[in-house]
Amino acid sequence: MSFDHLSSLESQTTTLRRQDDPTYSDDPEFKQLTQNLSSQLFSLTSNISRLSNQISLLGTKKDTERVRERVHDLLNETREGFKDVGEGVKKVQAWENVNPSQKYTQEKLSREFKSALTEFQTTQRHALEKQRQSATAARTALDEQEASHEGGDEPGSSSQLQQQQQQEQLRLASQDDVNFQESLIIEREQEIRVIEQSVSELNELFRDLGTIVTEQGEQLDMISDNVQDVYANTQGADRELRSAARHQRNARNKACCLLLILAVILTVIILAATL
Repeated sequence: MSFDHLSSLESQTTTLRRQDDPTYSDDPEFKQLTQNLSSQLFSLTSNISRLSNQISLLGTKKDTERVRERVHDLLNETREGFKDVGEGVKKVQAWENVNPSQKYTQEKLSREFKSALTEFQTTQRHALEKQRQSATAARTALDEQEASHEGGDEPGSSSQLQQQQQQEQLRLASQDDVNFQESLIIEREQEIRVIEQSVSELNELFRDLGTIVTEQGEQLDMISDNVQDVYANTQGADRELRSAARHQRNARNKACCLLLILAVILTVIILAATL
């Protein structure tokens, strides 16, 4: 290689030289996908923190309809986010022909996703427990309220009739409140079913991802075994070549000795003939 050709190579940009290098591997799509997934995971982790703070208010004096709306919205948003990120992580795990750096990114992203998903599942179960307790307490209070309205003394005096009329008025006045409480209880029970379904779906996603990682681990073990077999075969072939080379050298030395002996004998015969 001439000095001028070497100088021209040095003057090329790094990008151009990397493109010409068959051992260099740069996948912009893989990099962009993993960066987006990492950013989404960070947002989901922030959601989990906010969600935990709101769930802690359920069943306390600070428990309001607004708090329950925020819990509902955060649960839905985070749930759908984990489903999207889970599909993306599965796509990353199935990426073919990855280099060592990409393999490290795969494993890191999978660990972070599993950790965040586990935390969210724990948070969901906490919310589920709170919702069940709240629904049970509200249902019990409503039943007691309705039972008190249905009770009463038998009519027997004007005072008792007046008392019953007052009770009837109170019953009519509170019917709207009863209906409202009933609707809230139904809404909470529906929310409980949604959370239960979400926990089940995300558990399935967790298992799917674990299966992919296990299969990849088995493939890596097979590759490692094959590499070890190739190494062992190479070592055996090297030993055989060394042994063959030794035998060849020994045979060459023996041939040289025989030629030397024949040359000496021939020289003696020629000298004897001339004398």
